[in-house]
Amino acid sequence: MAERVTIQDIADELGVSRNTVSKAINNTGVLADTTREKVLKKAIEMGYKQFTYVNISDFELPESSPSASDKREIALFTSNFIGSSHFASTMLDKFQRELSVLGYSFTMHRLQETDIAQLSLPASYVEERTAGIICIEMFDLKYCSMLCSLDTPLLFVDSPVYNMTEPLKADHLYMDNQSNMHAFVREMVRRGKKRIGFIGDPMHCQSFFERYMGYRNAMYLSGLSCPEDCCITGNKINAKKPGYKEYRDYLLDMIQRLDRLPDVFICANDFVAMDTLMVFKKLGITVPKDVYLCGFDDSPESKVISPSLTTVHIHSQIMGFSAVHLLLSRIKEPSLNFRTIHTETNLIYRESTND
Repeated sequence: MAERVTIQDIADELGVSRNTVSKAINNTGVLADTTREKVLKKAIEMGYKQFTYVNISDFELPESSPSASDKREIALFTSNFIGSSHFASTMLDKFQRELSVLGYSFTMHRLQETDIAQLSLPASYVEERTAGIICIEMFDLKYCSMLCSLDTPLLFVDSPVYNMTEPLKADHLYMDNQSNMHAFVREMVRRGKKRIGFIGDPMHCQSFFERYMGYRNAMYLSGLSCPEDCCITGNKINAKKPGYKEYRDYLLDMIQRLDRLPDVFICANDFVAMDTLMVFKKLGITVPKDVYLCGFDDSPESKVISPSLTTVHIHSQIMGFSAVHLLLSRIKEPSLNFRTIHTETNLIYRESTND
């Protein structure tokens, strides 16, 4: 056997397909729990190193040294409910398990609109016990700037759009929002689909902004202009974010105004794509016959809707690992330069692009 263990080596040992081993190791696709456990056990036995399922305790991190007050609590701030469909659900499970191994407790604080408007900390937050804060779905720039003024290590997983302002003074963690936009546009152009539009508000959050810019850059590098009449990048007046009836009403109005459909719509995430699909069905527009559709996030719903959705898979496990590393190293050494990390994502082609 080769000195470096490969996925094929593990597959040969178990008598299963290479694809099965890849799904287990990379936490993608659907596998029975017993099969996944068997593959992971064999991979560990054989000395395989390239796990998506990594344990933070297996890596050398800066040793955590509590202050005199012995702060051992990590606080999560969020402005939204993080359900099982949200990419951060799996990420937080990994994050919390690794923190527990390292002796930290974990508390969750859902901010109310009044907290954000008044720039006040949630009543449940106890500063004296808190070693660090992780923010998810926190997109109000003023509030995030206020958090940065606290003398507490801080990590943003996604963030408000900051490209036109001074960067927030904190560490940032994102998924790779651009590489697969380029790959997708190249593939569509190869298939002769050159009129490609975008749906989603780029100013909703930094990830939406990066995906939109990835789309525009990919069109430019492919020698194509963005069909501005097919870029639906706003929202209904007074509607604060996508994903609600007001946003679907806005999409319905904007799509009805189109002189003609593009060949492809890229959507800022899967939920924007699903809202778009609902509007299409009202209008008698068929996917993929009349128009191709692509989302982002690889939510559980993207696999079961009809047609199943071409999308970009986020590796939530490695995001959880990276979040622990970033936050604990900041706790250990607050004077570090601020860091921004993007973790790998992968394109998944399904029925909505005729795959």
